[in-house]
Amino acid sequence: MINVKDEVYKALLKVTDNVTDSYPKDWAKEPAIQYMEEDNKVVEYTDMKEQKAYVRYRIDIYHSMSTSAAAVAVDAALSALGLLRKLCQDVDDPTGRKHKLLRYDMIIDVETGDVYHDA
Repeated sequence: MINVKDEVYKALLKVTDNVTDSYPKDWAKEPAIQYMEEDNKVVEYTDMKEQKAYVRYRIDIYHSMSTSAAAVAVDAALSALGLLRKLCQDVDDPTGRKHKLLRYDMIIDVETGDVYHDA
């Protein structure tokens, strides 16, 4: 298993310091970003050793006015890590806040650190 969660967190801190891996509690500082590792699994074994790992992250952005600028900044920060955006959509939020959901994934060679993307 490869751990990229710390790198994702550091990248998101470049967008805002209001980043959490649980539901946001600080709504005064905008934007609020929640991140979650949704999947981290082996996709290839070589000689009974993990060779490649697949990781997928969910990023939720909340803002009272607009999530667009934060979404562009998040995309730039995570793309720099090799994560590929697979989804970007607005989510209806009953509180009236703007809420954008993004999903990113990549496949990493555990030994070399090379990044691959599925089709």
